[in-house]
Amino acid sequence: MRGIVGYIGREQAAPILLEGLSRLEYRGYDSAGVAVFDAGAGTLAVHKAKGRLRVLSDQLHRGADLDSTVGVGHTRWATHGAPSDVNSHPEGGLHGGRGAGRPHPGGHPVL
Repeated sequence: MRGIVGYIGREQAAPILLEGLSRLEYRGYDSAGVAVFDAGAGTLAVHKAKGRLRVLSDQLHRGADLDSTVGVGHTRWATHGAPSDVNSHPEGGLHGGRGAGRPHPGGHPVL
């Protein structure tokens, strides 16, 4: 089971993504993450945490630390690999931060 939320708009993305993920908490999960695009730097910032969404939200000061209007958020149950910050989703940050943050179904290769 996973929850995926995306946002593109004029508002700051991270608080909206965290709020969207909080509305999916009833579905259950063991880790959460967000990936937002920093247009000024041309990089992708990926932040992930094991545990409840509150852990990630607190680390990001409820999204205030991330300046972006584009992003994706993801919660998941670890069906492959132990729950950990590293195994949390979304994956991304390819090529020195220049790449695509993407949620994907566990157990399937991502190309």
